[in-house]
Amino acid sequence: MSALSTLFPVFFMVLLGFISRVKGFVTPEQKEGANNIVFNVLFPILIFNILLTSKIESSAILIVAYVFIAFCLTMVIGKLLSKFTGKKFSHISYFMLTTCEGGNVALPLYTSIVGVAYASNTVIFDLAGTLIAFVVIPVMVAKMSAGHTSAKQLAKTIFSNSFVIAVILGLGLNLLGFYNMLSNTILIDVYTNTITMVTGPIVGLILFIIGYNLKINLSTLGSLLKLLIVRVILFVFVIIGFFAFFPHLMADKIYMIAVLLYFMCPTGFALPMQIAPLFKSEEDGNYTSAFISLNMIITLIVYTIIVIFIA
Repeated sequence: MSALSTLFPVFFMVLLGFISRVKGFVTPEQKEGANNIVFNVLFPILIFNILLTSKIESSAILIVAYVFIAFCLTMVIGKLLSKFTGKKFSHISYFMLTTCEGGNVALPLYTSIVGVAYASNTVIFDLAGTLIAFVVIPVMVAKMSAGHTSAKQLAKTIFSNSFVIAVILGLGLNLLGFYNMLSNTILIDVYTNTITMVTGPIVGLILFIIGYNLKINLSTLGSLLKLLIVRVILFVFVIIGFFAFFPHLMADKIYMIAVLLYFMCPTGFALPMQIAPLFKSEEDGNYTSAFISLNMIITLIVYTIIVIFIA
């Protein structure tokens, strides 16, 4: 019964989003408005608060380095396997094998199982994803698209991103001990109540948006399935690497769930926008969206198995 009480609200919100798109209850413009509010405003505030209030261990540096290297390797291997996954989309497909959508997928699903108190487990992984999505890939895309983006424009794109700002501020103030100082003042209740009010609707809205975006392009299904198989296999090896390099952490069931769920999540939602300058046609954009949607099915299956058999 506890598994049902965890799973039902998640699938209900995903299904509600899906039905809202099919029936036209919510227009794409309305969905995009909610999407912008959640991803550009509310979610960065949540990330800021998690990083500000978390106790970050020294081992986190090694974990970020490991995940960063793993993300880089998935791109390299994806490039080598581009003939297998489909030559038509070989100019973009390997990008879809890197990063995981931790914030908008892993975080709400993970916290629905273990609670917000352990949210920093997946956020640490996202630090590596941030470096890939907002530093490495923009540089690669800028060079591949004939270098039309100047260094100044590139820096502005990176450091004006609300997620990057939230990460920098959250980590910086954490290292300065700002939250401990705030806790000793009368303003702590004001801060806590504000954060609770702001972040409360996030999980439900994110799951609704996930359901709204859930669609598969059947015309490219063969290539999509091959790419998905490669991605799943690669990230299974990443998970095995956690057991090999961080066995003391993986001995903790709560941490192990974070690893299993995070690395079975789809490609970061921001990545298709990052590689958009490389698109040759509208079909490229549909391909990336379809791949993320297909990967979401894998994520939800893994989530269900974790809730029933592990949590």
